[in-house]
Amino acid sequence: MAGEKEPFGDAINPAAQAKSRGSERALDATAFFLADVADGLGPFLVIDLTSRRGWSASQAGLAMAMLLVGTVAMQTFTGSWIDRTRHKTMAIAMACCIVAAATVGLYFSTTPSIVYGLQALTGVMVTVFPPALAAISLGLVGRNRLAARIGRNEACFHAGNVTAAFLAIATNYLWGTIGIFCSVAAMAIASAVSAHFIDNSQIDHELARGADDGGGSPSILPWRSVATDQRIQWFVLAVVLFHFANAAMLPLVGQKVGHSNQNAAQSMMAICIIVAQIVMVPIAFLASHFAILGRRKVFLVGFLILPIRGLLYTLTDSPSCLIAIQVLDGIGAGIFGVVAVLMVADLTRGTGRFNFAQGLMATAIGLGAAASQFLAGIVVDRLGFDAGFLFLSGIAVLAVAVFLFKVPETSPHLRRTASLTDGRLPD
Repeated sequence: MAGEKEPFGDAINPAAQAKSRGSERALDATAFFLADVADGLGPFLVIDLTSRRGWSASQAGLAMAMLLVGTVAMQTFTGSWIDRTRHKTMAIAMACCIVAAATVGLYFSTTPSIVYGLQALTGVMVTVFPPALAAISLGLVGRNRLAARIGRNEACFHAGNVTAAFLAIATNYLWGTIGIFCSVAAMAIASAVSAHFIDNSQIDHELARGADDGGGSPSILPWRSVATDQRIQWFVLAVVLFHFANAAMLPLVGQKVGHSNQNAAQSMMAICIIVAQIVMVPIAFLASHFAILGRRKVFLVGFLILPIRGLLYTLTDSPSCLIAIQVLDGIGAGIFGVVAVLMVADLTRGTGRFNFAQGLMATAIGLGAAASQFLAGIVVDRLGFDAGFLFLSGIAVLAVAVFLFKVPETSPHLRRTASLTDGRLPD
């Protein structure tokens, strides 16, 4: 059965097995270096635009918005394209090279229209990375090893984020702002080189798009059948509510601290991000281990942590306590990064639309995150920071309810067990 064994008989072919190990190490390196590339320059660009170039806050904000516009506009289309192409590693390499060139161009560009265009281009290119990594992982190791492989991807990605944060500090200290731009470009080139060493012949491209239905021939369903699948719709709604509740929490923490001490807020935000990323590394491994036997219970932990985190933010103004609470963000995000991909892979098995569904989910999440920032800001302006955190916690509780009552278990192991015992799938 497709996806139920090591691809291409690697277990009995030492040469092929060595190739597969080499491809997996290259995939590790690709995920590691992509950490600093996938999100663009982020706040570093805002600081550069407003300080070195004297842009207004609204102009800098529009530059950041253009990245989101490019990303949201193309995520679903890119996912669908990744389903079809057999050049997934080349797609990553080309996107990385374009991001590297755009990053250098951003530093030297002075015309707003060029900066906006380069940001939009970067936003389009970064949509390649999540579906391509997931597709390569599934096509390279098969379904039985997918959970462990996605866990490794996420752990490498978060380790790369921590490394990139320290690299940004070091390059900024040595060479100023240009060092940060060059470090992002360098990691993009390193990602492209790493992707080149993933052996494309080791990837089962039909399996990589979720076309394995157990019937012996690839199954490709119309995209509408995936978009209208109620299981997928409820799952997407649950994760959109999760991100709606989550997206504005850390920015509100920064605003809350910055209300009294702006310098402390900048330092604390950096520490919060690093702390969360460090926590995500072991959590990604643990989530992938426990998700092998059941996705739903593991994911539910991540959902339940979110409203607790929001409530805890209302209880203290102490920077040290707020940083400690940020550990919960690392746990929730670490679980989400692993289990969300696994559940989408389960739900789209036999459709041939695995990466299309990922893009659809990412688009919905992006829109939900943008709405979160806007609506939470309105609540804070009118009722204060505690009301904002309580509002987001309420949305998080709604996310828990939708996930608990509407999203079924998708683990192939539990589904097979259920069918053997009583013929029913678990709720």
